[in-house]
Amino acid sequence: MRIRLLITILVLLIASQAAIGQTVERDIARRFSEQQIDDLSLPLPKVDLYQELLADEKRASLGRVAHYAAVLDVDADPWRFGSWEALDSGRARWQLRIHSPGALSLSLAFTDFELPKGARLNIASGDGEVLAGPFTAADNEDHHQLWTPPLTTDEILVSVELPLKVLDDLRLHLTRVHHGYAGFGQPSREKSGPCQKDLVCADNDAWDQLGRSVGLISVQGVRYCTGFLINNTGQDRKPLFVTAGHCGIDKNSAPSVVVMWEHALEACDASAEAPVPSRSFQTGAMLRASHRASDLVLIELDDAPNTESGAYFAGWDRSFDEPRKALTIHHPNTDRRRIAVTESRVQSTEHLGTRSVDRGDHFRVRSWDSGTTEGGSSGAPLFNEDLRVVGALHGGHAACGNRQSDWFGRLSAAWDAGNSPAHRFREWLDPLGTGAVVLDGLSP
Repeated sequence: MRIRLLITILVLLIASQAAIGQTVERDIARRFSEQQIDDLSLPLPKVDLYQELLADEKRASLGRVAHYAAVLDVDADPWRFGSWEALDSGRARWQLRIHSPGALSLSLAFTDFELPKGARLNIASGDGEVLAGPFTAADNEDHHQLWTPPLTTDEILVSVELPLKVLDDLRLHLTRVHHGYAGFGQPSREKSGPCQKDLVCADNDAWDQLGRSVGLISVQGVRYCTGFLINNTGQDRKPLFVTAGHCGIDKNSAPSVVVMWEHALEACDASAEAPVPSRSFQTGAMLRASHRASDLVLIELDDAPNTESGAYFAGWDRSFDEPRKALTIHHPNTDRRRIAVTESRVQSTEHLGTRSVDRGDHFRVRSWDSGTTEGGSSGAPLFNEDLRVVGALHGGHAACGNRQSDWFGRLSAAWDAGNSPAHRFREWLDPLGTGAVVLDGLSP
């Protein structure tokens, strides 16, 4: 009797699941049969690499930040492209394949993005390995955008799984694909000069801690720079982040900022490659303050850094004292974390100036005694002898093979500048109004 009862229940359950599956399939078919295309792949325009390289040469001549990727404009969403399928328990899956032959990296810009509760978005390589995600409703922001890190592949598969009942709440509009042609995806030896020094090889625990405040950043999917987390007197781990203004971050582009942590060697081995920088990242930010004269920009990241990144919030010194010696930690040309050190007094000047100026808006590093900076180092912090930030890299002429200078925008110049918190750093870094001149860093 019990056996018959169990068999009956089992048959009913199987029939019920089959009916649910058929209902899901019919619902998907009803919703998308008219708009759906059969091909899983998104058609992309071809990249004119020659024109991209010419544009980079022009940018270099104008002193602008180099690009690492070409923009491919698209107009895709789950209702017109890709493929849907019914899953068990009233769920559905959408997939879209993106292939740009010859790309060193690919990244995406969803400029209308909102995932309903229960939805998950993953981005995988062509072989199915998940490269970024899962993104969930926790990644929704007021700016309704999602920009992904550069993924070192020329083919990716975007997939979304969600309950069918919230299907109408899905917002996922893909408007840009970024075809990488430099930087990300290249071996380290092709990125930066031979005189560069790995931070891990310095074997200095204090410097290593400072390095954990520094991140490699992507802006609008095409530009790269360096930046750093900075502490505030509230000691609340608010994710405030400083970089260079000429990296192109403003109110409109701030949501596109992607910060990549832990792009560094685990041990001193000049022949080794650092882990793929997209493995530990966060995306999205809001502009808080910008100071044009010093080229400093302060943003607040949408989320706090993952605790696994070991992120450090750098301390600062807003005095006008000239450091007796200094160091910077940076990512030259998207390369792994490097360090440059000067044992000489840093000079107070104007940008690109060589004459000492009392309370100038820049610090001049006359030359580096070890290491150097390159393109992509812009925004890197300058630490004084007390290991506190005093500025961020604006630009200069330093490179492997020369003893030329670099100029860093001074934190002290941006502290009280302008007539509102949108143009000065004081309210953001001293929210308690303590009047502090120096502040120590904060460990995770």
